[in-house]
Amino acid sequence: MAGAMWPGALPLLLLLAVLLHPSRCTQGGKVNFREKEKQVLDNILGPGRYDARIRPSGENGTDGPAVVRVNIFVRSISKIDDVTMEYSVQLTFREQWLDERLRFNDFGGRLKYLTLTEASRVWMPDLFFSNEKEGHFHNIIMPNVYIRIFPNGSVLYSIRISLTLSCPMNLKLYPLDRQICSLRMASYGWTTNDLVFLWKEGDPVQVVKNLHLPRFTLEKFLTDYCNSKTNTGEYSCLKVDLLFKREFSYYLIQIYIPCCMLVIVSWVSFWLDQSAVPARVSLGVTTLLTMATQTSGINASLPPVSYTKAIDVWTGVCLTFVFGALLEFALVNYASRSDMHSDNIKKQFPPSDQMEHSSSIDPSSELLEPDGSANFAMKPLVRHPEDTMSMDKLQQCEIHMQPRKKNCCRSWLSKFPTRSKRIDVISRIFFPIVFAFFNLTYWSTYLFREEEGDE
Repeated sequence: MAGAMWPGALPLLLLLAVLLHPSRCTQGGKVNFREKEKQVLDNILGPGRYDARIRPSGENGTDGPAVVRVNIFVRSISKIDDVTMEYSVQLTFREQWLDERLRFNDFGGRLKYLTLTEASRVWMPDLFFSNEKEGHFHNIIMPNVYIRIFPNGSVLYSIRISLTLSCPMNLKLYPLDRQICSLRMASYGWTTNDLVFLWKEGDPVQVVKNLHLPRFTLEKFLTDYCNSKTNTGEYSCLKVDLLFKREFSYYLIQIYIPCCMLVIVSWVSFWLDQSAVPARVSLGVTTLLTMATQTSGINASLPPVSYTKAIDVWTGVCLTFVFGALLEFALVNYASRSDMHSDNIKKQFPPSDQMEHSSSIDPSSELLEPDGSANFAMKPLVRHPEDTMSMDKLQQCEIHMQPRKKNCCRSWLSKFPTRSKRIDVISRIFFPIVFAFFNLTYWSTYLFREEEGDE
């Protein structure tokens, strides 16, 4: 009897097993839509249903170019290298386009999107970074990439990448310069007849809020288009211009202030005694070598460009001032030896003996006749008018022949009897005034000067 009942009970048991299967029921009696996702993916991406080699149709199902909208999120900028003229950036790159072949039933809005991790299963735009030097994807712990397919056939592709990009720089105003580094994205094989890149509406480029750079500040960024024409056609291109301003405080502390101190230290030799030859020579040579070392260290951190940079003008003038202080001592040493030679001559021929010798003879006291007798000149008792006029003219000539009054500079320099001492005193005033005038000209020129590309 039990064997007779078994054939009729089998269909009931199978139906009960199907109804109670975990894939068919969940808590609360709701359908498991994760299983529905598998069915939808098999339906739209199954064999013979979707070909990833064929690009999607244009807007509104036309045969026009496929439109891909791009937006990026800048996560970090690690370095900006002046020598190699490149910068490194880490960003999240996103592309979105419409592929009507991937439409599916969302079951009343319960399936918001489908997620894929293999980009090869759907058609992908052939975008590349035209100014890229190096780049890599991130695969820790899993590959940082995903593809979302929405019910209307819209595809969102997102990936995290790190790039090292070239950044041609104009260093004429270094270190008071601003640099524009670009990020260029273009299609490699599809022309504008088949593929067009557009920036996403709204906010296509986003930058992390706590972005920190050691020597630069990101002032602003601009988005633009850079379509390029070649022999094979016109290709769609997008670009982002990042405007960086160099932080000047580092260079003020490391370069400008030390150079000023070296120039001022070289002026100490003007206040030393001219006979202190070892001290003045060692001070001049030491400051000159230190300034030359500072200049070579600055140039080592910069590329060898053909034009003159702002820092070259500064270090060149400072080196000239230090070298001028050393040459000034050579001039002082030469002048001091000349002063010693003139003093020796004065000691051999004192001026007082010459005055006594000249005053011993009075040519107007008497006139000697050829026979040796003295002939005294007799002055007339009454002067003629002609004589009076001649006397007035002589007095006027004496007034004009009197030495002029000395000005303040000459009277001040007359306090220093030797030429060597006068050279030192003039250098104490001349060098600081010229250096102050150079600073005024330098800072007024480069602080308010703009880059040629921005004008």
